[in-house]
Amino acid sequence: MKLQVHSIHFDADQKLIDFIQRKVDKLETFYDRLVDGEVFLRLNNEGIENKTVEIKVNVPGQKLFAKEQARSFEAATDLATEALRAQLTKFKMKEIESRM
Repeated sequence: MKLQVHSIHFDADQKLIDFIQRKVDKLETFYDRLVDGEVFLRLNNEGIENKTVEIKVNVPGQKLFAKEQARSFEAATDLATEALRAQLTKFKMKEIESRM
């Protein structure tokens, strides 16, 4: 899936971008019609859990979104992709039910 990664006010290293790409690509096992996606990485100034990951995924006719905050971008990505997995599963079930 085509994925755009935006790091706000810092430069993300290639390892982090590759990690995010792998995690988001795994979402295709739950719903194979993902169009594209966009990821925003932000550093917040306050608190220990100061790394925010926002993931937008486009599916036909809908946009799914998850925003998570954690101590590391990897942990936040795990949480956000898990939230998107749940959304995709629900979306897929609604789509199947509407065909019946």
